[in-house]
Amino acid sequence: DLIRAEHPGEAGIVYCLSRASVEKTAEFLAHSGIPALPYHAGLAAGIRTANQQRFLREDGLVMVATIAFGMGIDKPDVRFVAHLDLPKSVEGYYQETGRAGRDGLAATAWLAYGLADVVQQRKLIDTSEGGEAHRRRLGRHLDAMLALCETVQCRRTQLLGYFGERATACGNCDTCQSRERNQKFGAGQSIDILLGRSTEKVTQHQHDTLSVFGAGVELSEAEWRGVVRQLLAQGLLAVEGDYGTLVLTEASREVLRQQRQVMMRHEPERTGSGSRTPKTRLRANPATDLSPAATALFERLRAWRAATAKEQAVPAYVIFHDSTLREIATGCPTTLADLARISGVGENKLAKYGQQILEILAA
Repeated sequence: DLIRAEHPGEAGIVYCLSRASVEKTAEFLAHSGIPALPYHAGLAAGIRTANQQRFLREDGLVMVATIAFGMGIDKPDVRFVAHLDLPKSVEGYYQETGRAGRDGLAATAWLAYGLADVVQQRKLIDTSEGGEAHRRRLGRHLDAMLALCETVQCRRTQLLGYFGERATACGNCDTCQSRERNQKFGAGQSIDILLGRSTEKVTQHQHDTLSVFGAGVELSEAEWRGVVRQLLAQGLLAVEGDYGTLVLTEASREVLRQQRQVMMRHEPERTGSGSRTPKTRLRANPATDLSPAATALFERLRAWRAATAKEQAVPAYVIFHDSTLREIATGCPTTLADLARISGVGENKLAKYGQQILEILAA
């Protein structure tokens, strides 16, 4: 499913611990219509060399191999690395997954393991040659690998932390994605995230690391509550349980796939007397009220945002909203501290994009 659904016709490496598993997996893939070649130390040197050269030269081949494969291999367009057995160490796993995406484009690291893997490796450690210190070291390697597999935190943070590096949540691994997709909260929490509010609940669930954190600052809280009401009325959201949890409905699938456009009514904010005061919004040209110098900066920032969004395969607003770019272009901050004071520039976006923005402003 990984290859057919996510990487059809693309190059990849599938790692197995045993030669028998390599042969069986390569045969299975080939019979399933996926071009695959085996590679392990039991093959004749000529066959290994021929298979390696085919993998390097041809497009869309999958190499099924033991850890004997990979050293010195520099194929930039490997789109996935899959492990069908639990790697023996984080170091080995890091090195093997690092063979994917060397062209700078997105790639997938996929791993399957079960209790049998752990039992087998414990037995191998207990019967391994060498002294007690050597077996303890192997045990620590296995424990660290299991910790990476079982973590509920960002895998990238866990992986780099093992090597003594600090990193923010990537928002891209399975644990980050499951936090984004599987947790259920009410309208208030969702609106706090969209408005970039670092409340106790937001930080507790690490929602300030989500790509949409602060993405909705162009609307007020009252306006977002109006949006929620309209989505409920149109059957695109539903309320579940006793705590007012918001959930997506089946009808919302077309919206998420951009197959349906949702028309929203703008609700003017109420004044203290209860009357309604229309709020004017300039949407046709977001730079019309800027000075010529600020307009030029604004357009450069938009061009940078478009390129960054394309590179990350996300909508432009996820990077920054126009209102934030307008404020940056008008205020021309010269330090990260100044930039952090601008609405829509949260801690994570400051760390991720701050220096790039300052360089654009200084150019």
